[in-house]
Amino acid sequence: MAKKDYDALAKFILDHVGGSENVVSLRHCVTRLRFKLKDEGRADTEALKNHEWIIDVIQKGGQYQVVIGNDVEDAFDAVMKLGKFAGASEDAKVADDEGKSLFDRLVDMISSILTPVIPLLAGCGIIKGLLAFCTALKWIDPTSGFAQILSAAGDSLFYFFPVFLGYTSAEKFGMNKLLGMAIGATLVHPTIVNLKAAEPLFTLFEGSPIATNVTTTFLGIPVLMVSYTSSVMPIIAATFFGARVEKFFKKIVPDVVKMFVVPAATLAITVVLTLLLVGPVVTWASQLIAAGITAVQKFSPVLTGVLVGGLWQVLVVFGLHHAFTPIALNSLMVQGYENLTCYMAAVPFTTMAVVLAVYLRTKDKKLKSVALPAAISSFFGVSEPSIYGVTLPLKRPFAFTLVSSAVGGAILGMFGCMRYTQGGLGFFNIPAFINPTAPELDMTFYGVFIAIGVAMAMGFLLTFFFGVPAHATARNVADATSDVGADGQIKQEVFVAPVAGEVVALEDVDDEVFASGSVGKGVAVKPSEGTVVAPADGEVTMLFKTGHAVGITTASGAELLIHIGIDTVQLNGRGFTPQVKAGDVVKKGQPLVTFDRALLTSEGYDDTVIFVVSNAGNFQDVVRSQEAAARTDRELLAVLV
Repeated sequence: MAKKDYDALAKFILDHVGGSENVVSLRHCVTRLRFKLKDEGRADTEALKNHEWIIDVIQKGGQYQVVIGNDVEDAFDAVMKLGKFAGASEDAKVADDEGKSLFDRLVDMISSILTPVIPLLAGCGIIKGLLAFCTALKWIDPTSGFAQILSAAGDSLFYFFPVFLGYTSAEKFGMNKLLGMAIGATLVHPTIVNLKAAEPLFTLFEGSPIATNVTTTFLGIPVLMVSYTSSVMPIIAATFFGARVEKFFKKIVPDVVKMFVVPAATLAITVVLTLLLVGPVVTWASQLIAAGITAVQKFSPVLTGVLVGGLWQVLVVFGLHHAFTPIALNSLMVQGYENLTCYMAAVPFTTMAVVLAVYLRTKDKKLKSVALPAAISSFFGVSEPSIYGVTLPLKRPFAFTLVSSAVGGAILGMFGCMRYTQGGLGFFNIPAFINPTAPELDMTFYGVFIAIGVAMAMGFLLTFFFGVPAHATARNVADATSDVGADGQIKQEVFVAPVAGEVVALEDVDDEVFASGSVGKGVAVKPSEGTVVAPADGEVTMLFKTGHAVGITTASGAELLIHIGIDTVQLNGRGFTPQVKAGDVVKKGQPLVTFDRALLTSEGYDDTVIFVVSNAGNFQDVVRSQEAAARTDRELLAVLV
């Protein structure tokens, strides 16, 4: 199916509902545009139904409902703009970032830009690390064609990093992705690189961490020449700015020349302003951050190692470890090494040792079956099965992992260990600690093995003798990990009922759209109480101001939609009291919305609670329990990856 042109869709819809003059009001709910028309007889229902981007048309309760699906907001905005309707937009919108702090938004932005390149980043890092390892042991001649070709492959991403990030940044900011790549390519163009190396006219901030040479001018304006090869933040800032420049020119450039004038103007203006202002300022900020981290590490590398190593798995549990990725990458690119996240090198091996101790100590067969594959997974750097399946449920092993990892981090700090490239996970992370410029391996590399060995021994012994209670069994442990494969990837995720009551098949719901499965696969519940709870741990990614519908995204990526009642959006929030807001992280069983069942029924509304996985197509299947009664502590739905 072609990418949706919402402006064209809006025009088609307005033309076939009788024109904007036939529209009394327009609102939207989770899946559909809800028109009130002066004369429904003027609408061409069949034409609307036959449009490829319209799921269905429902005429019910004085409303003319055009069912769009999950992207209804985009269609709503386009129709509102084209029809020049006013007053209803804010009443029915979902505030995606409401409740999120500036820090959360920044981390989410940078993580979404970096995440697509991390696998390739790790792959190139492994090539560089193994090559450095073989060179240091004199197994390979660094001047040989073999070494130089592999070195080029390993360096490719790092040298041209702005080009790759130009693509992912442009995708994030809604810019032409090839234009984003062009901006990145300009920053690492040989001409720019040669200008950086030219004889300086003068130096700004000489003697400081942000000393910068001026080697040329642009229309008489000094150009501050910083290094953009292998950089991270300048291209992100450049595309952020460039996306707004592109948007401006798209509005003012005539359509007949827009195709080539917009890219030309955007590229020229963005590159010039990046080289004159944006790039130097962002680079200085990056250099100061890197210098600050180095200062803290120099003040007490042992203390830094204790904090990073000891708290790393706590950060993993809360999902905060992703915030360190851009900081580590920035240090690698600015300094050629990073000395922050390197202190967690012993964590996956310590986790493996702790889980092996549980495996050897426990007599419970079910717990053994969980522990062994989890330990193997930890060796390769994927510790989530160990954390959620073994150590965290048993508590003491988790605590021993933290303590032992802190000791490992302290040893790494004591020996001055640091990473010189972005390595792989677990075992494949070790070669990243080889200094490619050192004449031979020294204690900054061998210290990694000492730290890992001490932390593993400590974690294993503490857990074996003190960490596994006699009563420890798989009790809920197996339940917690039945959803996770040995590779750390979620294979299945189970959801409890969002409300107690009588289970109703989705196809029996008195709403054609939900009953047809167009919105998603799931089930319905005729509620016996007025509290809707979270069916699983996750993030509230959607909450209507009316309170009648809430969406949660879970660990597996499942987008859960809970819709309270049929057509209850018309109550304008009466009878609904949200207990959370968009952006909140919720736990299974946590109240989401309370609603007045008596009010709903007295007003003539069906109070059935609909529970669907709206992105069911992303999974192998969505299955439901065969229980006739729904309980908020029992499984109702599950997704199979």
